[in-house]
Amino acid sequence: MDRLSLIISIFTGAVATGALVVTALTLGYYNWYMIGAATAVGFILAWPLAYVISRKIKRDDPEFDHTRKDRHGPIPTPGAPEV
Repeated sequence: MDRLSLIISIFTGAVATGALVVTALTLGYYNWYMIGAATAVGFILAWPLAYVISRKIKRDDPEFDHTRKDRHGPIPTPGAPEV
C-alpha cells in the first residue's frame, strides 16, 4: 500500500475536480449533468494521479530503497517503512 499516494489523493482530487468543473463552466455547460460528470471524473482520477505523483517523488528520492524484500498486508503497520 502506498501511504503517500493516499495523502496526495486528497489534493489531486480537489485539483482535478476543480479543473474539470471550471473547464465545463468555461465551455458553457451550466447544467447539473455536466458539473456532476466533471465531478465524478475528477473523483475517479484522484487516486491514479496521486499514485503517479507518489511514484515520481519516490523515484527522484535518493534515500528511498525500492528493492527491499519485506512486504506487509493491506493495512500498513504504523512503524513500517514506506512502499
